[in-house]
Amino acid sequence: MEIQVNSELLDGLVLSLLTREDYYGYAITQEIQKSINISDSTMYPVLKRLKKNDWLTTYDHPYQGRNRRYYQITPAGTEHLQELLGAWRKYKLNIDAIFDQTQIPPLTLGGAD
Repeated sequence: MEIQVNSELLDGLVLSLLTREDYYGYAITQEIQKSINISDSTMYPVLKRLKKNDWLTTYDHPYQGRNRRYYQITPAGTEHLQELLGAWRKYKLNIDAIFDQTQIPPLTLGGAD
């Protein structure tokens, strides 16, 4: 079973990653896939939306005779990320409060005879 990741969470993950360094699109996908299961095609609409909202900017850099498009977080993106982090921390605390009180009965081996 996989827990579904919504667009706001993906936005936050990408913006958070870009606070460390600039990445090109495929590298962003590879980094995110280390933590969650997403398809290669999922990331480009996210990047397009983030750029449209002025939360990131792009620049091209030559690599092996071709240009790679790198993504960089903007000041507005940093502000948005801070909002997302606040919302995430509150959400996580609320979910953890429920999960931490879970009482699962012990599993029984075998069956009743």
